[in-house]
Amino acid sequence: MYSLSQTEETIAAIATAVAAGQGGIAVVRMSGKAAKEVGQSVVSIPGSQVWCSHRVLYGHVLDEGNKEHIDEVLVLIMDGPRSFTGEDVVEIHCHGGLITVQRVLNQVLAHPKVRRALPGEFSQRAVLNGRLDVTQAEAISDLISARSKKAAQLAMAGVDGGISRRITALRERLLDQLSEIEARVDFEDELPPLDETKLLDELDEIYLELNELVEDAQQGAYIRQGLKIVLIGCPNVGKSSLLNLLSRREKAIVTDLPGTTRDLLESEIILEGVPMTLLDTAGIRKTDHVIEQEGIERSHQALRGADVVMLIFDLAAGWSDQDQKLLELIPNELPKILVGNKSDIQSRTKAPPNCTEDSSILPNVSISALTGKGEENLIQALLKVCGANEIHCLEVALNERQRDLATQAAEALARTKDVANQNLPWDFWTIDIREAIHKLGELTGAEVTEEILNRIFSRFCIGK
Repeated sequence: MYSLSQTEETIAAIATAVAAGQGGIAVVRMSGKAAKEVGQSVVSIPGSQVWCSHRVLYGHVLDEGNKEHIDEVLVLIMDGPRSFTGEDVVEIHCHGGLITVQRVLNQVLAHPKVRRALPGEFSQRAVLNGRLDVTQAEAISDLISARSKKAAQLAMAGVDGGISRRITALRERLLDQLSEIEARVDFEDELPPLDETKLLDELDEIYLELNELVEDAQQGAYIRQGLKIVLIGCPNVGKSSLLNLLSRREKAIVTDLPGTTRDLLESEIILEGVPMTLLDTAGIRKTDHVIEQEGIERSHQALRGADVVMLIFDLAAGWSDQDQKLLELIPNELPKILVGNKSDIQSRTKAPPNCTEDSSILPNVSISALTGKGEENLIQALLKVCGANEIHCLEVALNERQRDLATQAAEALARTKDVANQNLPWDFWTIDIREAIHKLGELTGAEVTEEILNRIFSRFCIGK
């Protein structure tokens, strides 16, 4: 757990992704009062290079025991407050990989005035020192983990303060209204009457803006986290062929034998900026084969965790009783797309259910996984599920924590309407408006506590 007193210590961690055989460089970052002292003890700098701010020095990291060279490095020095954390920061840029960077970090951590950083602790210090607000720090995390161009754009909007500006502006408007109400509570006889209709209209506008941000947050979640799309169907209807077609590579074994797929196969694609994980499941049927039974059970589990379900059926054979049973297995609240495969040999004997009878089912799509005909129609159906048109218009998107707080603020404002309808005194109005202001302050970090910091930054990776 974090404590505000920990910010007095000097911390260190590897600040870049490391993997064997990958990455030309890696960075070991130190932040705190002793950062330069630790750096000078670890790196041997030739000549008369001066350790001053915003300079890059050349040197070697030495093994403290036998004085052998561990690596040839560059050292970047940034005195506070002109650094990411607002403290003195020293970065050692060494060669990438696994072994060398870990040896360099071990030399740093051997110094008595430094300790290993906790997850997200660099970002936490940046917030505490006023370099970032909480929404900007969270956006940096989103930027690093972005899986598509659109996700990176939304994250960058957060880094630039887009979320903070929107929420701060709403919070300021609420503070203005609160001050007007409190003035009437204290000095009602000395001030002109407050226009209740105008006040409620202003609260209404803020409420609507908060709800718009909450609704946009779901689209933002699709962009950040992606959609999990589960392909189900009877054996041998072409689920694996469809997976291979959409993923543009042979992920699944395709044969004419039913029951070929006996485990979950995953493939990631990006459509219109939305990451999508396709899960090819085992064909659901009765079987005595133990391995196939396990695959079918995993298919049921995948179905329960899906965002969208694509039910594949054989157009040549027509809609069967087994297809209908599969349709009934899908939870009612899940969006569904009925995909008729093998359109190249279509000989329909029975049509699937009319989509208009179930609002959660998108129009049926006909496709040939063999020839690719109908693929564009299927892609458009998938994009319709995630609201791609709305996604293109998104400028900022709240994350889950921020969305919950915005929702609570909106609910508090809704309660203010109830107070107004009951003609209660101004004192009662202030209770829920204060609650809304508090929630928005927690969202941006304007009303930050150690508990909030613990909850937010513990989710970050070490070095961030």
